[in-house]
Amino acid sequence: MENFDVIILGAGAAGLMCALTAGQRGRRVLLLDHADRVGSKILISGGGRCNFTNLHTAPDRFISANPHFAKSALSRYTPADFLALVERHGIAWHEKTLGQLFCDHSARDILDMLLAECAAGHVDIRTRHAILDIKRNDGFEVETTGGRFTAPSLVLATGGPSIPKMGATRFAYDLARRFGLGIVEPHPALVPLTLGEDILAKVRPLAGVAAEAVVSCGRRSFREAVLFTHRGLSGPAILQISSYWKPGEAISINLAPDTDIGVLLREAKHARPRAEPHTVLATVLPARLAQAIAAELGLKGPIANLPDKQIDRIAARVNQWRFVPMGTEGYAKAEVTAGGIDTAELSSKTMEARKVPGLYVIGEAVDVTGWLGGYNFQWAWSSGHCAGQAV
Repeated sequence: MENFDVIILGAGAAGLMCALTAGQRGRRVLLLDHADRVGSKILISGGGRCNFTNLHTAPDRFISANPHFAKSALSRYTPADFLALVERHGIAWHEKTLGQLFCDHSARDILDMLLAECAAGHVDIRTRHAILDIKRNDGFEVETTGGRFTAPSLVLATGGPSIPKMGATRFAYDLARRFGLGIVEPHPALVPLTLGEDILAKVRPLAGVAAEAVVSCGRRSFREAVLFTHRGLSGPAILQISSYWKPGEAISINLAPDTDIGVLLREAKHARPRAEPHTVLATVLPARLAQAIAAELGLKGPIANLPDKQIDRIAARVNQWRFVPMGTEGYAKAEVTAGGIDTAELSSKTMEARKVPGLYVIGEAVDVTGWLGGYNFQWAWSSGHCAGQAV
C-alpha cells in the first residue's frame, strides 16, 4: 500500500492540470490512467495542433443544467492564464478564427508542457493501471492492476464516453453513482447529424461539399461551415447545433446567409434571362450544391421561364431548408459528452462533492459542455486548476 495526499484518476487535460497544480503546491500526487500513455485526446485535437483555448471564453458558451456553475472556475483560471503558461514554455501559437488558439507546430507541444509542469511538481504518473476497486474509509483506497494506493483526496478526471476507440468509458458515472451522486443523462455532443433515407438520398451525392451557412435550432443559431457526408451533415455549424438539438426537433439551414435567393433570381430573370437557374445559384453556392438543388426541384430551361411561385420554392429551399434529423453519429464521432455528474452535487469553487468530502470531479465528467473551438479544453484547465488548488 502506497500513500499519497491526492490520487487523480484520468491523465487527460483536466487530470494533468489538476496534478501539476496540486504538485506545485507541495502535495504528493499520484496520477493514474488505464491507457498506455497520457493525453491521447490532446494529441489528436485540432487536427494534431491542439485548439487549446478560446479568447472569447464566457459562461454563456457552456451548456449545463445550471448555467451559472462554470462562472467561478472560468473566472479564476482564464484563457489568459493558460496562454501565459504556453508562452512561458516558448510554444508558438496562432489565432485561427473566432478566438480559437492553436499550436503552430504540434499538439505534442502542449502535452510536453503539461508533463514538464507535472515533473516540476514531482507528480507520480503511472499508466496501464486499470481500476479494480475503490473504497472510502477515513480516506480513499484505490486498488488497481498495478498496486493499491491511499489518499485523503480523490479526483475523478476520467471524462465521458465520447471517442470510445481511445479508451473512453462511463467509469466516472458508475463511480459517482456508487457514492450517491446524481447524473444528468449523458448524450453525444459536438457530433455529426444523420438523416433519414428520404433526405439522405438527396444529400449523399454531395458528400465532401462544404458551404458557409447559418444553422438554427430553436433560438440558437451558428454561422460556420456545413459539410455534406455519406451519412448526413457535419462541419463546425452542425457540430455546434448538435449540442442543443433534441431528437424530434427540426433544424433550419440558410445555405446562403448573405443572399436573399428570391431577390437574386428575380434580378437574374431580367438581367440574365437565358441563364439556367443552377448557374445563377452557383454564384452564391458551391456548383455541385447548386446543381443538386436544381435537379431536386426539377428546374429546367432558362430562368426567364421560372414563375414566381417556383422562385419562392427555390428561395425557401436555399434560405430556409428545414428538416428533422434522424439522429447523430453517436459517441464514436462525438468530440465531447454533454450531461454528466450533476453540478448540484459539487462546489463550483473547488469541484468537491458536497456529500462526499475529499472527492472531486473535473473536466468532461461534469455536466458542463463547451462550444466547439477550444472551450472544452478551457473548462478542463479551469476546473482542474480549481480542484488542484483545493486538494
